[in-house]
Amino acid sequence: MTSYQTESEAIATSSPNELTPQTIGINHVEVIENVIDTLEQDDSAMVSHSEEGGYLWKFNYGSVEVFVKLSGTSDEDTITVWATVLKLPVQDESKLMRHLLEMNCSSTLEARFGIIENQVVVITTRTLAELSTGEVSRLITIVATIADNNDDTLKSQFGA
Repeated sequence: MTSYQTESEAIATSSPNELTPQTIGINHVEVIENVIDTLEQDDSAMVSHSEEGGYLWKFNYGSVEVFVKLSGTSDEDTITVWATVLKLPVQDESKLMRHLLEMNCSSTLEARFGIIENQVVVITTRTLAELSTGEVSRLITIVATIADNNDDTLKSQFGA
């Protein structure tokens, strides 16, 4: 059976070079909720928890809805963050696709543009293995910011 230490026990018994997310035991659900609390607007945050261990959060950030899905809490599970920026079909779809590909290479950092169920989204996915609290915050913030910064422009340029 595995024994877990509290954060203070891990710090007291480990050298600085030995501290890892596994040693400290990050609670990803709590971290995600703290990040959402700092970003969400108008008390818009909602959460759903399934029996299979997954979580799904939704919150408003600027003019977009942002979704955060946590498939579970083991190292093999994933966090996926996405926000819809444009519904398809659009005007001049080939020009839009080229524009999104160029943005994927130049300005989306760990996120990317993609298509889910006839919607253009900003999305990122990462396994939980060795994922720090700072990385969780960065992933959610990047998706929310890129989506909010680009949705109005994309709708005005390419919207049907």
